[in-house]
Amino acid sequence: MSRLSPPCLACLLLVAACTDRSPTAPRADFRVGSPEAAPSVTVMTQNLYVGADVDLVIGALANGDPSDDVDALLFAIETLGKTHYPVRAAAIADRILRERPHVVGLQEVSVINIDLSALGGPVVELDFLTILQAELAERGLHYDVAAQVQNIVAEPLPGISLVDHDALLVDADRVTVTAGAGQNFTLNVGPVAPGVVLRRGWVWADVVIAGAPYRFVSAHTEADLAGNHLGELRAAQVAQLVASLPVDRPVVVMGDLNDTPGSLMYQILAAAGFTDAWAALRPGLVGFTCCQLANLSNEMPALDERIDYVLARGIGHPLAGLHGWIDRFGDVPADRLPGPAYPIWPSDHVGLSATLGLR
Repeated sequence: MSRLSPPCLACLLLVAACTDRSPTAPRADFRVGSPEAAPSVTVMTQNLYVGADVDLVIGALANGDPSDDVDALLFAIETLGKTHYPVRAAAIADRILRERPHVVGLQEVSVINIDLSALGGPVVELDFLTILQAELAERGLHYDVAAQVQNIVAEPLPGISLVDHDALLVDADRVTVTAGAGQNFTLNVGPVAPGVVLRRGWVWADVVIAGAPYRFVSAHTEADLAGNHLGELRAAQVAQLVASLPVDRPVVVMGDLNDTPGSLMYQILAAAGFTDAWAALRPGLVGFTCCQLANLSNEMPALDERIDYVLARGIGHPLAGLHGWIDRFGDVPADRLPGPAYPIWPSDHVGLSATLGLR
């Protein structure tokens, strides 16, 4: 979930409202799922979390009063130090080592460059993907980038830059990538403050696992902003994604979709033949995935909504439906990590790992 607050969204809402509310997507009428079906696949999705409450900075930049800009930025930088991404990346790499997913979908994959040395301030250089891949390599894992897309760009002041990405990693020892790419959604919020542009998108890869073809997708749709509910925008973004998907192979869509079960976005995915893995495999369990406090300091989970998903189409028995298991990461106090100032959570979002097709 993005913690961002633009000043006005009326025009965007009007455009989103005019989008087809019930798109008819091609449906997959086959299933890989006889008793002798293709092997199971394991996936993981994780919003890495930029590490600070960005909406406070956006609010300061957008209010027209320059006197509070520096204070907001310094507070965000201080929080960034307390939420210490390298420690969190190590814990996420440990989880990947434990689960050994074939494919990992990542959201809020940030590149942060801050140099305020001329003002006596800090210097911060963080490349989230490079740090995570280094941690994976240290564990003897070989996860390659199958696709990446650049989303949010924020360069509010000289010496401060934040670029957000989505990325899809594959286990190079077990997964063969035949094609892959990233794409921004056609409908996006756009500029919200000087030097700050909000875009969202998705990444995808066609792969072969144990001789069977699949498409894997990781997406990050827009969050509600400035008190405006952007459900119709999210639905339009997901409709565009769904329309791009093949029907000749199993498809797994995962990521931070920023909307709850039963929403318009959720209905579009269900109408396109996707099964919500959590609802199917953990029926009756709420399974909240968002969000811990912005500084990750809460001692007990602060999760109050389910907005991160693993959804599958074309996997499972044609009559019995989806088989397998799904679990969360970062949802219990035992998952907290030793931070520089206090124990911290791996992210403000829970991660999901799932093995699908397992009977």
